[in-house]
Amino acid sequence: MLTRDTYIKKIDVGFKYNPLVVLTGARQVGKTTLMEIFTKNLQCLWLNGQDPETAKLFTSYSTIERFLQLNMNHQLQGWLAIDEFQYIDNISVLLKLLTDRNKDLKILCSGSSSLDILQNVEESLAGRVRVVPVQPLNFSEYLHFTDRQLALGFQQCNLGDDINLLFPKIPALLNEHLTYGGLPKIALAQTQKDKQELLDDIFQTYLLKDVRQYVNNEHFVAFNKLLRLLSASIGNLVNINELANTIQMPRKLCEEYIYLLEQMFIIHLVTPYHQNKRKEISKMNKVYFCDLGLRNIIYNSFNDISIRTDNGQIFENYVYLQLLKQFKASQIQFYRTKDGGEIDFIIQKTGNERILVEAKFKKPVHPKKIRMMTEFAKSDNVHTAYIVNLSLIQQINNQHYIQPYFAGLL
Repeated sequence: MLTRDTYIKKIDVGFKYNPLVVLTGARQVGKTTLMEIFTKNLQCLWLNGQDPETAKLFTSYSTIERFLQLNMNHQLQGWLAIDEFQYIDNISVLLKLLTDRNKDLKILCSGSSSLDILQNVEESLAGRVRVVPVQPLNFSEYLHFTDRQLALGFQQCNLGDDINLLFPKIPALLNEHLTYGGLPKIALAQTQKDKQELLDDIFQTYLLKDVRQYVNNEHFVAFNKLLRLLSASIGNLVNINELANTIQMPRKLCEEYIYLLEQMFIIHLVTPYHQNKRKEISKMNKVYFCDLGLRNIIYNSFNDISIRTDNGQIFENYVYLQLLKQFKASQIQFYRTKDGGEIDFIIQKTGNERILVEAKFKKPVHPKKIRMMTEFAKSDNVHTAYIVNLSLIQQINNQHYIQPYFAGLL
């Protein structure tokens, strides 16, 4: 079993400073497995928020307190795990009471939706909760799932190594990752047919089922059209008016459903970079999917990545997901000029330090400076830029050509 040590460390650090840690993320990204790994050597009581009997326990503080006294210990000392806690009504208030009144109680929760519940938890438990977003497998984790020995060799490499030359099997695994995404269950499936069927099961059984409770029946057909349009738009600006007109849905409702998809960890919206913050929020966002496998099942295409017309969009989405390995979503923006010039990603590091990142699904023979990066670097005093491509490892002034395997290590 891959432990995903980065997340285990985040949970551990969270509990050093807080009585409550919440794992958030899409269905099937491995939150429950992380909870099991973390609590493996602990005396921990487990509850599942989807169980109606569990929900009844949380109808009042006295009920859940008595239950824990009988099933844990009278002092409520120890560990409590609540999987899919978003299904429990009024959970934020009860978690606050439990952690306030029982100083030796540690609670680990997971949730597949940040709608309302996470906001309530963060507000009610300010200073008591650490939220840990869990992403699908990044590429290095994907290697561990598919070929552990290969992954161990890859772990010892750095930006200057030619992975295509050192590990000839890895480019094919990258193509597989671009096609089927990073959900652990999909990575473990042995055949392409199995991967596709599992992705369809996850989409139909989990995601659409979760969405159903928020989408009116009369809007569900339009909602599905919206989802498919967004899957065709990865890496592009989200024009709400165009989308609403295309699917014949009121603009306000279209906005609400896009917000729903974001809060349910199906899509990410990336904001534009602008030195004037008021202008920043007035421009359109770009859209990416949280998992490429789910994007491709919605888009209904698993064609070979090398011949696809959308391979550049998929590759850009991949680079974005890799960047999330090291940076928070709020640190990643894009830049676009009025005449259409664009830089895929601008990463805001500490202070005024910024990194520029461009995704190119190409195998260039010789490097060349990218004009937009050069102009932006001069105007905003940026010292480092990366061009993520399939082959080159070279540098022109401050522009570094790197291979896609290292996009999460900048």
